[in-house]
Amino acid sequence: MNTIRPALTPSAPMVYLAEEQLRRDLINGRLEPGARLKMQELQGLYGFSSTPLREALSRLSQVGLIEADARRGFNVPPLSAEDFTDITHLRVLIDTNALARSIQFGDDDWEANVVAAFYKLEKIETRLGSGPVALDSDWADAHKTFHMELLSYAQSPRSLQLSNMLFDQADRYRRVSARMRTRPRNKSDEHKMIMEAALGRDTDKACELLRNHIRHTLSNVIDALIAQSKVHKSSDGLVDA
Repeated sequence: MNTIRPALTPSAPMVYLAEEQLRRDLINGRLEPGARLKMQELQGLYGFSSTPLREALSRLSQVGLIEADARRGFNVPPLSAEDFTDITHLRVLIDTNALARSIQFGDDDWEANVVAAFYKLEKIETRLGSGPVALDSDWADAHKTFHMELLSYAQSPRSLQLSNMLFDQADRYRRVSARMRTRPRNKSDEHKMIMEAALGRDTDKACELLRNHIRHTLSNVIDALIAQSKVHKSSDGLVDA
């Protein structure tokens, strides 16, 4: 699987650590949407000096996880239905095309990697049960690995770069959806059907299943954003409890 990593520079190891910790906290919501990121506070929180933190923040701004402003510094992007709709639209276009190409070019190693990634994801889901699994970091890592393995033989580095970037952007929203979820969603069945269609070389079916899988998340996230907005208004005393 092709994985995006920071370019190697003399400060790369420290920058990489800072970037990965910031990325995880941006995605899991520890760094709240809309928050202004103050360098002194980040230094105390993560224990890095300002130089690797600034470079890490700059890298994350290039993949849409941070907003950079010459006057205001760095901010966590807010969440909105419009933004997630745009992310979803692009994911459908890019990921279904990459999946079709992976089915075309994938070999035995590709099949083995996809099966192994699904097996690991399924084992984690079994252990976690029907709760908000998107809040579990092991599940989130395994989930992304499964999706990226499906696309990994697209023979298009730019497509995989974009897919990787959009997946992380979408993951910020999935965490909100998981927190607000009132009924379980058995993603394992959806993943299994996508995998079986892909390994069976049924391109049309696999792409349609992936398309529906991505779009299903859109409706759940929008419902969650609406529910979250009502909760915030209620806590602010703007609506009756």
